[in-house]
Amino acid sequence: MQITIRLFAGLAEVIGSSSLSFDVAEDTLTAGKLKELLSASYPDAAPQIAVSLVAIDREYAPDDSPISAAAEVALIPPVSGGETGSVTESTPNGLYMITDQPLVAEKLLDKVLDADHGASLLFVGTTREMTEGRRTTALFYEAYIPMALSKLQEIGNEVQKRWNAHCAISHRIGYVGLKEASVIIAVSAAHRELCYEASRLAIEMLKQAVPVWKKDINESEQQWLGSDPLAAAFENISSTTL
Repeated sequence: MQITIRLFAGLAEVIGSSSLSFDVAEDTLTAGKLKELLSASYPDAAPQIAVSLVAIDREYAPDDSPISAAAEVALIPPVSGGETGSVTESTPNGLYMITDQPLVAEKLLDKVLDADHGASLLFVGTTREMTEGRRTTALFYEAYIPMALSKLQEIGNEVQKRWNAHCAISHRIGYVGLKEASVIIAVSAAHRELCYEASRLAIEMLKQAVPVWKKDINESEQQWLGSDPLAAAFENISSTTL
């Protein structure tokens, strides 16, 4: 059986490709077995493979999940945070977007305003220059776009279910300079307390489960910024707590 695997961020750099055709001799293949076989075939990448998650058809997959030859498979490394070129993709309702173009907060806010809502809130994440004594000149974001849009939609659904609040999210990919916005979350709700809670939940869920990666760029080096493995992605997303 031959499967095609999408790779991202530092893992793609170590293996030397963003897409890998991989031959498997076994008649049956699981997500966990795939990681074992890849680690044996690419020993230099084995440490990163070990802490990565497998996504099957744009959903995070436990180790015992079966993989068919027709499945869309991706290996998701545990980093937080772009694809190059002119890219703008969104969900059909236009509320969730991945783009390499500058983000405009006012346009996003307009998508969530409601005559029955008395509070609205914008969260804007920007590139900062100094982090723990390290100077940044720019950030570079990469995303598994189809899955990222699906996860952003899940966040909006959860916000709607919990607080009857509206939510829209745009995330930048590619190079993002100092003080430029990398992510904007717009929320509206009946009251301000609900609005604050919904906004906080949205950014926390985004950090946990949306496959977006971030590379720090400074004058002397470039480094993918790591975070804890996305173990929370295997939990029911509705169980996320503040």
